Amino acid sequence: MKPPAVAAVCFGLAVLSFFRYPGHTWLQQDTQIYVPILEHQRDPTLLRNDLLVQQPQVAFTLYDEIARSLRALSGQSFREVLAAQQIVTRALGIWGFYLMATALGFSAAPAFLIASVCALGARITGPEVLSFEYEPTPRAFAVPLLFCAIGLTAHRRYLAAGIAAACAFLYHPPTALPFWALFIVLAIAARNWKSLIPLLLSAALLALMAQSDGSPPPFGQLTPLQEQLQRMRAAYSWVSTWHVAWILHYCMLCVIAAIAFARLHSRIPRELKLFLVGLPLLGMLSMPVSWLLLEHWKWLLVPQFQPMRALLFVAVAMQFLTAAAGACAAIDRRWPEAVAWFALAYLLPLQPVLTEGLSWRFCLALPLVAVALAAVRFPVLSVAAFLVLPVAYPQLHTPELAQLSAWARTSTPRDAVFLFPDEGHGLASGIFRVEALRAVFVDWKSGGQVNYRRDFAEQWWTRWQLTMNGPIDPARYDALGIAYIVVKPQHRLSRPPAFQNADFVAYRTIPQ
Repeated sequence: MKPPAVAAVCFGLAVLSFFRYPGHTWLQQDTQIYVPILEHQRDPTLLRNDLLVQQPQVAFTLYDEIARSLRALSGQSFREVLAAQQIVTRALGIWGFYLMATALGFSAAPAFLIASVCALGARITGPEVLSFEYEPTPRAFAVPLLFCAIGLTAHRRYLAAGIAAACAFLYHPPTALPFWALFIVLAIAARNWKSLIPLLLSAALLALMAQSDGSPPPFGQLTPLQEQLQRMRAAYSWVSTWHVAWILHYCMLCVIAAIAFARLHSRIPRELKLFLVGLPLLGMLSMPVSWLLLEHWKWLLVPQFQPMRALLFVAVAMQFLTAAAGACAAIDRRWPEAVAWFALAYLLPLQPVLTEGLSWRFCLALPLVAVALAAVRFPVLSVAAFLVLPVAYPQLHTPELAQLSAWARTSTPRDAVFLFPDEGHGLASGIFRVEALRAVFVDWKSGGQVNYRRDFAEQWWTRWQLTMNGPIDPARYDALGIAYIVVKPQHRLSRPPAFQNADFVAYRTIPQ
C-alpha cells in the first residue's frame, strides 16, 4: 500500500475515532485545568484572581507554548487548535500500530484491522488514564506519539522514532520516560547515537523553559497535610487505596499478553519484542516502586511523576498482541482460535476491569468478533466498531450554563471572583471559569492539582473549608474577596438576584 493511501486511512480512522468512538470531550476533565492557564498566559489580565492560574503546573512541558503559537498563527480558539493536535496525534498513533502490525509480516488489510482495534482505546483503571484520551491534554498528545515511535522502531527507523518520542517528551515527560528507558538501551546496542540527539535537544529545551519559569525543585518529603489531601483528592497515586481486583486485573492482562506473545514469537522482530515485553514489565514494576517511594519514603516527586500510569502499556500490549494473534489465526483459517483472540482484543475497550464481572457491554464483543474476521480480507469493515459502540459522556454543557457564562463575561467586572457554594464535587464551575473567563474562588476539580505544589494544596484546602462547608453566607464570602455567588434554584436567597435561569441563580455578595 502506497504511503499517501496509508496516511489517508490513518487520518480517516483518527477523525472517525474523534467524532464517534471513543470520541472526545471538552472541559469535562483536565482541560478544566489547562485551558484557564492558557487563557491567562495569552492575556494576563484574564483570571488573574484565580488560584488555579496563579500556580500553574506547565513548567515542564511545551504544551502551552505550542497551543498559544498555533492560536496566534491560525486565529482559532484554543478549542480548535487543541482538537486539531488531538486528531493529528491520534492519526500518528494509529499509524504506529499499523507499522507494528506490518513489522509482524501482516499485509495492509489485517494490519489496519489490528490498528483499528487498538484505536478503540482502553481505560486504565487505577491510575485513571486512557490509551487514547478523550480530552486534548499533554498526555493525550504524548501517548499516541509514543505508539508512533514504537512502530518506527520496529522498522529500524531509529532517528524518526527518536524525533517522535522527543515530541512526546516535550508534551509530557513522565509519559515518555518508560519508552526512552528502553530506547536508549536499544540505540546504544545498535550504536545509533544520532537517534538520541532529539532527546538531548528536547531535554535541554525543557530544562531552559523550567528554569525561566522559576518552579521550585520537586524534592523532599510530603508533609502530613499533603499526604492527607492527596489521599483524599488524588487517591489514584496511592496503590494502597486501590481495590484488589484492579491489581489482579493487570496480572491477568499480563498473562493474556504473554500467551499471545508466545503465539506470535517467531513473527515479532527483535526491536519490537523489547517494547512489547519491556514496557508492560515497567508498568507492573511501577506498582511496588510507587508504593516504596511514595507510601513508605513519602518522596514529593512521585505524585507529580505518577509512575503507575505506565500500566497503560500493559493494557496496550495485551490489546495489540491479542488482535495480532486473532488476525494470524484468521488468515490461517483457525476460526475457533481467531474468535477467542478477537474476543479478548475487543474486551478491553468494553470492560475496563476484567476481574469485576462482565457487564452487558461484553455482549457487544460477539458481533464485533464476526466483523473482525471478515475485516481480515475486507478492511473497510474494521470501521464498524467505531460506529456501533455506544458513547455515553455526561451532558455537562447545558444552555443554562452557557447563559450564565455569557452573562458573567459581558456583565461583570473582569476581575470579579465567583463561588458556587452548593456545587460540591460538580464540574459546572470549571466550565464556567473557561467560558465566562471569570475567576472561581475554589472548586473540586482544581483540587486535583494538590499533587504538584504544597502552597497550592494548602490554599485550596483552606478555601474549600471556608466556603464549601456550612450554610451559605454572602457576607463572609465578601470578606474573602468573592464578588458573586451562584447557587441552585432551591437555595435561592431572599433578595433580588443579579441573574437567574432554570438551573442557576447568581447574587452579588453585597447587594448594590
